[in-house]
Amino acid sequence: MLPAVGQPQLRIVTGQELPRPERTLTHMNSSLSQQAYEQLRRRIVELEFAPGAVLREDELRELLGIGRTPIREALQRLDREHFVSVVPRQGIFVAGIEVGELAMLFETRAVLEPYAARLAAVRGSAEHWDTMEAVLATTDPAAAAADGNALLAIDRHCHELMWQAADNRFLLDTLDMLYAQSDRLWHLYLADVADPAHAVGEHQAILEALRSGDADAAGDLVEAHVASFDAEVRQAVTARLESPLAG
Repeated sequence: MLPAVGQPQLRIVTGQELPRPERTLTHMNSSLSQQAYEQLRRRIVELEFAPGAVLREDELRELLGIGRTPIREALQRLDREHFVSVVPRQGIFVAGIEVGELAMLFETRAVLEPYAARLAAVRGSAEHWDTMEAVLATTDPAAAAADGNALLAIDRHCHELMWQAADNRFLLDTLDMLYAQSDRLWHLYLADVADPAHAVGEHQAILEALRSGDADAAGDLVEAHVASFDAEVRQAVTARLESPLAG
């Protein structure tokens, strides 16, 4: 059972600022590993690396201009997050998304996203909501409907602002990974998802609840938002499987 929404996390305040550590080789490798992870995950999510594709370390080093150790660390992380599969004595493959895994993905987001929204309604600042309002205010729904990538960027930005406002880094990291898997589904089935621009309108209602500090309303709206996307993807998957060209 998830803990109740409470006050922001306690922070330890010392009498003086601690000195910043020197940038060591370990820090540099960590930074390069993060760069490699982000670039590889983006290519997997956007299907530049399609499900089942073989990933070779030497080719990835040449592609990204990053050394062996950061590449391996990134691939290990992607393996843990189920974006790639490491098969002993065969290689590293871009993981597929099994139909049976869709339910697990969305039932997890259906619990964690509303919880993050409830936290954000309590902990978020006017700066968070002003930024979200600016993102939505500059959105042309008609243009977004014609450009799936633009819509994805808007949707993700709104979710990221909410996660940041929730002020829980463990929750943020988990939701970031889950959203990326959902993002990959969107790219896989985008052509079959009807009228995705309604997500912009849903975010406007979510923003109003967040700004007003109504945790229950924000949680309910985000739950419905996630459920709506779940239903669209399920419909698209069903249509794909029932197509005469399937299989």
